[in-house]
Amino acid sequence: MKTQARKFAARAEHLKDQGLFLAPRRGAVTVRAYAADWLERRLVGENTHRNYDSFLRLHLLPQLGSKTLAGVERADIDRFVAALGSKLSASTVHDRMTLVRSLFQTAVDERRIPRSPVDGAKLPRVGTGAVDEDAIPTREEVGLIGAHIGPYYRLSVYLQAGAGLRVSEALAIAAQCRRGSVLRVREQVSRTAHRADCPDRFGPLKHRTPGAYRDVPLPAFLEREIDAHLRRWGATPVGCRDVLFARRGAAAGTMPTATTYGPHFRRAVRAAGLLGRDRTPQYTPDTLRHFFASTALAHEVPLHEVSRWLGHTSIKTTVDIYGHLVPAAWERCRQSLEQALGPTPADAPVAARPAAAHRTAPAAGSPLDPVAGIRAHAGHNGCADVPVLLTEETKTSGLNAFR
Repeated sequence: MKTQARKFAARAEHLKDQGLFLAPRRGAVTVRAYAADWLERRLVGENTHRNYDSFLRLHLLPQLGSKTLAGVERADIDRFVAALGSKLSASTVHDRMTLVRSLFQTAVDERRIPRSPVDGAKLPRVGTGAVDEDAIPTREEVGLIGAHIGPYYRLSVYLQAGAGLRVSEALAIAAQCRRGSVLRVREQVSRTAHRADCPDRFGPLKHRTPGAYRDVPLPAFLEREIDAHLRRWGATPVGCRDVLFARRGAAAGTMPTATTYGPHFRRAVRAAGLLGRDRTPQYTPDTLRHFFASTALAHEVPLHEVSRWLGHTSIKTTVDIYGHLVPAAWERCRQSLEQALGPTPADAPVAARPAAAHRTAPAAGSPLDPVAGIRAHAGHNGCADVPVLLTEETKTSGLNAFR
Protein backbone atom coordinates (compact mmCIF):
# COMPACT_ATOMS: atom_id res chain seq x y z
CA MET A 1 0.00 0.00 0.00
CA LYS A 2 2.83 2.39 0.88
CA THR A 3 4.48 1.65 -2.44
CA GLN A 4 1.27 2.42 -4.32
CA ALA A 5 0.79 5.62 -2.31
CA ARG A 6 4.33 6.72 -3.12
CA LYS A 7 3.78 5.99 -6.81
CA PHE A 8 0.54 7.98 -6.80
CA ALA A 9 2.25 10.90 -5.03
CA ALA A 10 5.16 10.79 -7.47
CA ARG A 11 2.80 10.73 -10.44
CA ALA A 12 0.81 13.64 -9.00
CA GLU A 13 4.00 15.66 -8.56
CA HIS A 14 5.03 14.85 -12.12
CA LEU A 15 1.65 15.98 -13.47
CA LYS A 16 1.90 19.18 -11.44
CA ASP A 17 5.30 19.88 -12.96
CA GLN A 18 3.82 19.31 -16.42
CA GLY A 19 0.79 21.47 -15.62
CA LEU A 20 -1.50 18.46 -16.14
CA PHE A 21 -2.58 17.67 -12.59
CA LEU A 22 -6.32 17.82 -11.92
CA ALA A 23 -7.37 18.29 -8.33
CA PRO A 24 -10.02 15.60 -7.65
CA ARG A 25 -12.23 18.04 -5.77
CA ARG A 26 -12.65 20.16 -8.93
CA GLY A 27 -14.52 17.33 -10.60
CA ALA A 28 -16.57 16.56 -7.49
CA VAL A 29 -19.14 19.29 -8.22
CA THR A 30 -22.52 17.94 -9.33
CA VAL A 31 -23.70 18.34 -12.89
CA ARG A 32 -26.71 20.24 -11.54
CA ALA A 33 -24.59 22.86 -9.77
CA TYR A 34 -22.09 23.16 -12.60
CA ALA A 35 -24.80 23.46 -15.27
CA ALA A 36 -26.44 26.36 -13.39
CA ASP A 37 -23.11 28.20 -13.20
CA TRP A 38 -22.24 27.34 -16.82
CA LEU A 39 -25.55 28.68 -18.11
CA GLU A 40 -25.19 31.96 -16.24
CA ARG A 41 -21.88 32.55 -17.98
CA ARG A 42 -23.25 32.04 -21.51
CA LEU A 43 -23.37 35.19 -23.64
CA VAL A 44 -26.60 34.36 -25.44
CA GLY A 45 -29.87 36.11 -26.15
CA GLU A 46 -32.93 35.88 -23.93
CA ASN A 47 -34.70 33.32 -26.09
CA THR A 48 -31.62 31.13 -26.39
CA HIS A 49 -31.02 31.32 -22.64
CA ARG A 50 -34.61 30.26 -22.02
CA ASN A 51 -34.27 27.35 -24.46
CA TYR A 52 -31.07 26.15 -22.79
CA ASP A 53 -32.61 26.40 -19.33
CA SER A 54 -35.71 24.48 -20.43
CA PHE A 55 -33.64 21.66 -21.93
CA LEU A 56 -31.44 21.35 -18.86
CA ARG A 57 -34.41 21.26 -16.47
CA LEU A 58 -36.55 18.88 -18.50
CA HIS A 59 -33.97 16.48 -19.90
CA LEU A 60 -30.36 16.64 -18.73
CA LEU A 61 -30.69 17.29 -15.00
CA PRO A 62 -33.37 14.67 -14.21
CA GLN A 63 -31.05 11.99 -15.59
CA LEU A 64 -27.52 13.27 -14.84
CA GLY A 65 -28.00 16.17 -12.42
CA SER A 66 -27.13 14.23 -9.25
CA LYS A 67 -23.87 12.82 -10.65
CA THR A 68 -20.55 14.59 -10.25
CA LEU A 69 -18.77 15.86 -13.35
CA ALA A 70 -16.01 13.32 -12.83
CA GLY A 71 -18.59 10.59 -12.25
CA VAL A 72 -20.31 10.91 -15.63
CA GLU A 73 -19.14 8.12 -17.91
CA ARG A 74 -19.61 7.38 -21.58
CA ALA A 75 -22.28 4.80 -20.74
CA ASP A 76 -24.28 7.51 -18.95
CA ILE A 77 -24.17 9.66 -22.07
CA ASP A 78 -25.23 6.74 -24.28
CA ARG A 79 -28.25 6.08 -22.06
CA PHE A 80 -29.09 9.80 -22.07
CA VAL A 81 -28.96 9.94 -25.90
CA ALA A 82 -31.22 6.88 -26.10
CA ALA A 83 -33.72 8.52 -23.75
CA LEU A 84 -33.70 11.71 -25.83
CA GLY A 85 -34.21 9.72 -29.02
CA SER A 86 -37.39 8.21 -27.63
CA LYS A 87 -38.89 11.69 -27.18
CA LEU A 88 -37.30 13.96 -29.78
CA SER A 89 -36.49 13.79 -33.49
CA ALA A 90 -32.99 12.81 -34.59
CA SER A 91 -32.16 16.36 -35.76
CA THR A 92 -33.32 17.79 -32.42
CA VAL A 93 -31.19 15.26 -30.53
CA HIS A 94 -28.15 16.40 -32.52
CA ASP A 95 -28.98 20.03 -31.76
CA ARG A 96 -29.41 19.42 -28.02
CA MET A 97 -26.29 17.31 -27.74
CA THR A 98 -24.31 20.25 -29.08
CA LEU A 99 -25.25 22.02 -25.86
CA VAL A 100 -24.30 19.02 -23.71
CA ARG A 101 -20.99 18.69 -25.53
CA SER A 102 -20.26 22.38 -24.93
CA LEU A 103 -21.02 22.04 -21.22
CA PHE A 104 -18.63 19.12 -20.66
CA GLN A 105 -15.96 20.61 -22.95
CA THR A 106 -16.00 23.74 -20.80
CA ALA A 107 -15.41 21.52 -17.77
CA VAL A 108 -12.41 20.01 -19.59
CA ASP A 109 -11.06 23.45 -20.50
CA GLU A 110 -11.40 24.52 -16.86
CA ARG A 111 -9.44 21.43 -15.80
CA ARG A 112 -12.27 19.89 -13.82
CA ILE A 113 -12.25 16.61 -15.74
CA PRO A 114 -9.52 15.08 -17.93
CA ARG A 115 -11.75 14.36 -20.92
CA SER A 116 -15.35 14.83 -22.04
CA PRO A 117 -17.64 11.80 -21.73
CA VAL A 118 -19.52 13.10 -24.78
CA ASP A 119 -16.55 12.60 -27.12
CA GLY A 120 -17.27 9.76 -29.52
CA ALA A 121 -20.87 9.31 -28.39
CA LYS A 122 -23.01 7.88 -31.17
CA LEU A 123 -26.02 9.97 -32.13
CA PRO A 124 -29.05 8.89 -34.18
CA ARG A 125 -28.70 9.15 -37.92
CA VAL A 126 -30.19 12.28 -39.43
CA GLY A 127 -31.57 12.54 -42.94
CA THR A 128 -30.25 15.01 -45.48
CA GLY A 129 -32.87 17.58 -44.53
CA ALA A 130 -33.67 18.14 -48.19
CA VAL A 131 -37.16 19.52 -48.62
CA ASP A 132 -39.65 17.35 -50.47
CA GLU A 133 -41.09 19.11 -53.51
CA ASP A 134 -44.53 17.88 -52.47
CA ALA A 135 -44.16 19.86 -49.23
CA ILE A 136 -43.94 23.16 -51.14
CA PRO A 137 -47.25 24.92 -51.84
CA THR A 138 -48.01 26.17 -55.32
CA ARG A 139 -48.71 29.80 -56.11
CA GLU A 140 -52.43 29.04 -56.14
CA GLU A 141 -52.23 27.30 -52.77
CA VAL A 142 -50.38 30.24 -51.22
CA GLY A 143 -53.21 32.43 -52.50
CA LEU A 144 -55.80 30.12 -50.94
CA ILE A 145 -54.08 30.29 -47.55
CA GLY A 146 -53.92 34.09 -47.77
CA ALA A 147 -57.60 34.25 -48.68
CA HIS A 148 -58.77 31.98 -45.84
CA ILE A 149 -56.64 33.24 -42.97
CA GLY A 150 -58.09 36.07 -40.86
CA PRO A 151 -57.75 39.41 -42.72
CA TYR A 152 -55.45 40.75 -40.00
CA TYR A 153 -52.89 38.02 -40.70
CA ARG A 154 -53.14 37.95 -44.51
CA LEU A 155 -49.95 40.02 -44.80
CA SER A 156 -48.01 37.51 -42.69
CA VAL A 157 -48.60 34.83 -45.34
CA TYR A 158 -47.03 36.99 -48.03
CA LEU A 159 -44.17 38.16 -45.82
CA GLN A 160 -43.17 34.52 -45.53
CA ALA A 161 -43.87 33.43 -49.11
CA GLY A 162 -42.67 36.66 -50.73
CA ALA A 163 -39.70 37.55 -48.54
CA GLY A 164 -38.73 34.24 -46.93
CA LEU A 165 -39.25 35.43 -43.36
CA ARG A 166 -39.60 33.06 -40.44
CA VAL A 167 -43.00 33.35 -38.78
CA SER A 168 -41.50 35.04 -35.66
CA GLU A 169 -39.77 37.56 -37.95
CA ALA A 170 -42.92 38.25 -39.96
CA LEU A 171 -44.92 38.93 -36.78
CA ALA A 172 -42.26 41.41 -35.61
CA ILE A 173 -42.29 43.51 -38.78
CA ALA A 174 -42.67 47.23 -38.12
CA ALA A 175 -43.25 50.21 -40.36
CA GLN A 176 -39.59 51.15 -39.84
CA CYS A 177 -38.50 47.94 -41.61
CA ARG A 178 -39.41 49.33 -45.04
CA ARG A 179 -36.44 50.95 -46.77
CA GLY A 180 -37.39 51.67 -50.34
CA SER A 181 -37.29 48.41 -52.29
CA VAL A 182 -35.71 46.57 -49.35
CA LEU A 183 -37.19 45.03 -46.21
CA ARG A 184 -34.77 45.25 -43.28
CA VAL A 185 -35.37 42.39 -40.85
CA ARG A 186 -33.99 43.28 -37.42
CA GLU A 187 -35.83 41.27 -34.76
CA GLN A 188 -38.22 38.46 -34.04
CA VAL A 189 -40.96 38.25 -31.45
CA SER A 190 -40.06 36.60 -28.15
CA ARG A 191 -41.62 33.25 -27.31
CA THR A 192 -43.45 34.88 -24.39
CA ALA A 193 -44.39 38.12 -26.17
CA HIS A 194 -48.10 37.24 -25.77
CA ARG A 195 -47.85 37.46 -21.98
CA ALA A 196 -48.45 40.73 -20.16
CA ASP A 197 -45.45 40.14 -17.88
CA CYS A 198 -42.98 39.57 -20.75
CA PRO A 199 -39.96 41.84 -20.05
CA ASP A 200 -38.96 42.19 -23.72
CA ARG A 201 -41.32 41.34 -26.55
CA PHE A 202 -38.59 41.33 -29.20
CA GLY A 203 -35.27 39.55 -29.44
CA PRO A 204 -32.38 39.21 -31.90
CA LEU A 205 -32.78 37.20 -35.07
CA LYS A 206 -32.18 33.46 -34.89
CA HIS A 207 -28.47 32.62 -34.58
CA ARG A 208 -27.63 36.33 -34.56
CA THR A 209 -26.38 38.78 -31.95
CA PRO A 210 -28.49 41.77 -30.85
CA GLY A 211 -28.43 44.51 -33.46
CA ALA A 212 -27.67 42.20 -36.38
CA TYR A 213 -30.04 42.46 -39.35
CA ARG A 214 -30.48 41.28 -42.91
CA ASP A 215 -31.95 43.03 -45.95
CA VAL A 216 -34.39 41.19 -48.20
CA PRO A 217 -35.65 42.34 -51.63
CA LEU A 218 -39.15 43.80 -51.38
CA PRO A 219 -41.20 42.92 -54.48
CA ALA A 220 -43.86 45.36 -55.68
CA PHE A 221 -46.77 43.04 -54.84
CA LEU A 222 -45.56 42.82 -51.25
CA GLU A 223 -45.33 46.60 -51.02
CA ARG A 224 -48.97 46.74 -52.08
CA GLU A 225 -49.92 44.16 -49.43
CA ILE A 226 -48.17 46.23 -46.74
CA ASP A 227 -49.91 49.39 -47.91
CA ALA A 228 -53.31 47.66 -47.85
CA HIS A 229 -52.65 46.35 -44.33
CA LEU A 230 -51.65 49.82 -43.08
CA ARG A 231 -54.70 51.44 -44.64
CA ARG A 232 -57.02 49.01 -42.91
CA TRP A 233 -55.27 48.33 -39.61
CA GLY A 234 -52.61 50.97 -39.20
CA ALA A 235 -49.50 50.39 -37.07
CA THR A 236 -49.42 50.00 -33.28
CA PRO A 237 -46.65 51.59 -31.16
CA VAL A 238 -44.89 48.95 -29.05
CA GLY A 239 -41.81 50.41 -27.44
CA CYS A 240 -39.98 52.35 -30.13
CA ARG A 241 -41.53 50.37 -32.98
CA ASP A 242 -44.71 50.83 -35.00
CA VAL A 243 -45.52 47.16 -35.40
CA LEU A 244 -48.04 45.76 -37.86
CA PHE A 245 -49.28 42.76 -35.87
CA ALA A 246 -49.78 43.85 -32.27
CA ARG A 247 -52.58 42.04 -30.42
CA ARG A 248 -55.78 43.95 -29.82
CA GLY A 249 -58.65 44.04 -27.38
CA ALA A 250 -58.00 42.77 -23.85
CA ALA A 251 -54.46 41.69 -24.83
CA ALA A 252 -53.54 45.09 -26.28
CA GLY A 253 -49.86 45.88 -25.92
CA THR A 254 -48.73 42.29 -26.28
CA MET A 255 -47.60 40.50 -29.44
CA PRO A 256 -48.66 37.31 -31.21
CA THR A 257 -46.05 34.55 -31.19
CA ALA A 258 -45.38 31.55 -33.39
CA THR A 259 -47.37 29.48 -30.89
CA THR A 260 -50.44 31.72 -30.67
CA TYR A 261 -50.36 32.33 -34.44
CA GLY A 262 -50.30 28.60 -35.22
CA PRO A 263 -54.03 27.93 -34.77
CA HIS A 264 -54.90 30.79 -37.15
CA PHE A 265 -52.67 29.29 -39.84
CA ARG A 266 -53.94 25.74 -39.38
CA ARG A 267 -57.57 26.88 -39.60
CA ALA A 268 -56.77 28.70 -42.85
CA VAL A 269 -55.15 25.60 -44.38
CA ARG A 270 -58.14 23.48 -43.34
CA ALA A 271 -60.62 26.01 -44.69
CA ALA A 272 -58.71 26.06 -47.98
CA GLY A 273 -59.09 22.28 -48.21
CA LEU A 274 -55.33 21.70 -48.22
CA LEU A 275 -55.25 18.48 -46.21
CA GLY A 276 -52.96 15.47 -46.27
CA ARG A 277 -53.99 11.83 -46.46
CA ASP A 278 -54.56 11.73 -42.71
CA ARG A 279 -56.82 14.79 -42.99
CA THR A 280 -54.33 17.00 -41.16
CA PRO A 281 -53.21 20.40 -42.54
CA GLN A 282 -50.84 19.83 -45.45
CA TYR A 283 -48.73 22.94 -44.89
CA THR A 284 -47.09 24.82 -42.02
CA PRO A 285 -45.78 28.39 -41.89
CA ASP A 286 -42.27 27.09 -42.70
CA THR A 287 -43.48 25.70 -46.02
CA LEU A 288 -44.08 29.29 -47.15
CA ARG A 289 -40.32 29.87 -46.77
CA HIS A 290 -39.83 26.82 -48.97
CA PHE A 291 -42.00 28.52 -51.60
CA PHE A 292 -39.81 31.63 -51.47
CA ALA A 293 -36.56 29.69 -51.77
CA SER A 294 -37.70 27.29 -54.48
CA THR A 295 -39.20 30.09 -56.60
CA ALA A 296 -36.01 32.17 -56.39
CA LEU A 297 -33.79 29.20 -57.27
CA ALA A 298 -36.06 28.15 -60.15
CA HIS A 299 -35.45 31.59 -61.65
CA GLU A 300 -31.67 31.19 -61.34
CA VAL A 301 -31.17 33.53 -58.37
CA PRO A 302 -27.70 32.61 -56.99
CA LEU A 303 -27.81 30.15 -54.13
CA HIS A 304 -25.61 32.29 -51.87
CA GLU A 305 -28.03 35.22 -52.22
CA VAL A 306 -31.02 33.03 -51.32
CA SER A 307 -29.08 31.72 -48.33
CA ARG A 308 -28.44 35.23 -47.04
CA TRP A 309 -32.03 36.34 -47.52
CA LEU A 310 -33.30 33.27 -45.65
CA GLY A 311 -31.01 34.11 -42.73
CA HIS A 312 -29.11 30.81 -42.76
CA THR A 313 -25.84 30.81 -40.82
CA SER A 314 -24.12 28.76 -43.52
CA ILE A 315 -24.70 28.24 -47.21
CA LYS A 316 -24.31 24.52 -46.48
CA THR A 317 -27.68 24.65 -44.73
CA THR A 318 -29.27 26.11 -47.85
CA VAL A 319 -27.56 23.57 -50.10
CA ASP A 320 -28.68 20.66 -47.91
CA ILE A 321 -32.30 21.84 -47.92
CA TYR A 322 -32.72 23.33 -51.40
CA GLY A 323 -29.68 22.34 -53.48
CA HIS A 324 -31.69 19.78 -55.46
CA LEU A 325 -34.18 22.45 -56.53
CA VAL A 326 -31.83 24.27 -58.92
CA PRO A 327 -33.18 23.24 -62.36
CA ALA A 328 -30.60 25.23 -64.30
CA ALA A 329 -27.79 23.27 -62.65
CA TRP A 330 -29.43 19.96 -63.53
CA GLU A 331 -29.84 21.01 -67.16
CA ARG A 332 -26.26 22.32 -67.40
CA CYS A 333 -25.04 18.99 -66.01
CA ARG A 334 -27.09 16.99 -68.52
CA GLN A 335 -25.84 19.08 -71.45
CA SER A 336 -22.18 19.01 -70.43
CA LEU A 337 -22.19 15.23 -69.91
CA GLU A 338 -24.01 14.70 -73.21
CA GLN A 339 -21.32 16.70 -75.00
CA ALA A 340 -18.51 14.92 -73.19
CA LEU A 341 -19.75 11.34 -73.20
CA GLY A 342 -22.68 11.13 -75.59
CA PRO A 343 -22.17 8.13 -77.93
CA THR A 344 -21.47 8.66 -81.62
CA PRO A 345 -23.50 6.53 -84.06
CA ALA A 346 -21.40 3.57 -85.25
CA ASP A 347 -22.10 4.34 -88.90
CA ALA A 348 -21.05 8.00 -88.65
CA PRO A 349 -18.10 9.02 -90.89
CA VAL A 350 -14.78 9.35 -89.09
CA ALA A 351 -14.52 13.04 -89.96
CA ALA A 352 -17.95 13.68 -88.37
CA ARG A 353 -16.97 12.19 -85.03
CA PRO A 354 -16.02 14.69 -82.31
CA ALA A 355 -12.30 14.90 -81.61
CA ALA A 356 -11.31 13.14 -78.40
CA ALA A 357 -9.94 15.75 -76.01
CA HIS A 358 -7.37 14.05 -73.79
CA ARG A 359 -6.70 15.85 -70.53
CA THR A 360 -2.94 15.25 -70.89
CA ALA A 361 -2.62 16.37 -74.52
CA PRO A 362 -0.27 19.39 -74.74
CA ALA A 363 -1.77 22.66 -75.90
CA ALA A 364 -0.89 23.80 -79.40
CA GLY A 365 2.17 25.98 -79.39
CA SER A 366 3.05 25.13 -75.78
CA PRO A 367 6.60 24.09 -74.76
CA LEU A 368 5.30 20.51 -74.54
CA ASP A 369 4.03 20.51 -78.14
CA PRO A 370 6.66 18.70 -80.25
CA VAL A 371 5.46 20.39 -83.44
CA ALA A 372 4.10 23.94 -83.03
CA GLY A 373 0.51 24.25 -84.14
CA ILE A 374 -0.01 20.50 -84.62
CA ARG A 375 -1.10 17.93 -82.05
CA ALA A 376 -1.02 14.30 -83.04
CA HIS A 377 -2.45 12.22 -80.22
CA ALA A 378 -4.01 8.83 -80.76
CA GLY A 379 -7.08 8.19 -78.64
CA HIS A 380 -8.08 4.84 -77.19
CA ASN A 381 -9.86 3.99 -80.45
CA GLY A 382 -6.65 4.41 -82.41
CA CYS A 383 -7.84 7.50 -84.31
CA ALA A 384 -5.65 10.61 -84.18
CA ASP A 385 -7.12 13.97 -83.16
CA VAL A 386 -5.81 15.52 -86.37
CA PRO A 387 -4.80 13.48 -89.42
CA VAL A 388 -1.09 14.31 -89.85
CA LEU A 389 1.60 12.84 -92.07
CA LEU A 390 4.72 12.55 -89.92
CA THR A 391 8.03 12.57 -91.81
CA GLU A 392 11.16 11.01 -90.39
CA GLU A 393 12.53 14.51 -89.74
CA THR A 394 9.39 15.47 -87.82
CA LYS A 395 9.47 12.29 -85.78
CA THR A 396 13.10 12.86 -84.85
CA SER A 397 12.56 16.50 -83.82
CA GLY A 398 9.51 15.57 -81.82
CA LEU A 399 11.31 12.85 -79.91
CA ASN A 400 14.28 15.10 -79.23
CA ALA A 401 11.92 17.69 -77.67
CA PHE A 402 11.02 15.27 -74.86
CA ARG A 403 14.57 14.10 -74.13
